[in-house]
Amino acid sequence: MTDRLVDSFGRVHNYVRISVTDLCNLGCQYCRPGSALSCKVKSELLSFDQLTAVVEALAHMGVTKVRLTGGEPLLRPRLESLIGRLSGIKGISRIGLTTNGMLLGPRASLLRQAGLTDVNISIDSLVPERYAGITGGGDFNRVIKSIESSCKAGFDKVKLNVVLMHGVNDDEIEAFLKLTINYPLFIRFIEYMPIGDRIQAWRSEYMPAESILARCEEKGWQIEPVGNTGQLIDSLHGENDISGPARYYRIAGAAGEFGLISPVSRHFCESCNRLRITANGCVKPCLYWNEEWDLKPYIDDEEKLRHVFLQSLAGKPLRHEMTIAKEETSSKPHTLRQMSQIGG
Repeated sequence: MTDRLVDSFGRVHNYVRISVTDLCNLGCQYCRPGSALSCKVKSELLSFDQLTAVVEALAHMGVTKVRLTGGEPLLRPRLESLIGRLSGIKGISRIGLTTNGMLLGPRASLLRQAGLTDVNISIDSLVPERYAGITGGGDFNRVIKSIESSCKAGFDKVKLNVVLMHGVNDDEIEAFLKLTINYPLFIRFIEYMPIGDRIQAWRSEYMPAESILARCEEKGWQIEPVGNTGQLIDSLHGENDISGPARYYRIAGAAGEFGLISPVSRHFCESCNRLRITANGCVKPCLYWNEEWDLKPYIDDEEKLRHVFLQSLAGKPLRHEMTIAKEETSSKPHTLRQMSQIGG
């Protein structure tokens, strides 16, 4: 292995998130409100050959996990083919997909056969009408069928992502938690992040993920942490290639677990192990900052490609400043891209 992906603060990077398209068939209010199916950079998307070359270079530098995002990644034609190619790269042990679930159901088994190991499905409400409102027209029943199909397909993990929004879906927290009591599901509550042009909405709808624990206490539910509490710190030294930002808990006697992802109230920057590739082929070392480096001119030269990755890590900040955004005193401008272009 050459040129390990280590930034100036000693953080080892072994995980890449790739936005394969900024196209989406929904218009979620926290991501791309009113812009379902729009695509500004379609002609600039990296080809499967280019994406494979990027991941091969990253694998040579120690990356072991890839997650395909969007937009809606299943709108990218022949995605199974790309997954098959990526799963054949030496060193890549996990390939995940983050999806809204609209197109997943009929393809779940094929994706698993191609080499997909994990799937995260976004579902921000259990009320069909509210779900349609949050997503700009999403079909709740299709998402439920996709969850069922994914469980049957045999993925290593099926996780459900819920973006917490005060005054929008916070009255459903108990209903989501009850799902983990009755079913072997992993439900992750994610704090609303001030990304793109949604700052004003974020200020009114943000709520800390820790409030989930308070709800459990109100219900009299006993909860206990699940898993290795040192997992994130291990990733700092490159010892854990499947670490993530969620802190998991289990309600006593529950079949499943719930996780809290707190990028704003309790950031996990000290253990960040990920790079992001945007829909138009730029590497973005930090989700929140504008800085990014164009990969396209260097894809045919792995040595130059590795240099760009190292250059991007040299400029990666110690931490984001999402917690400062409310006072508008950040030392750098926050990202102007929509979440669908970055890939989350």
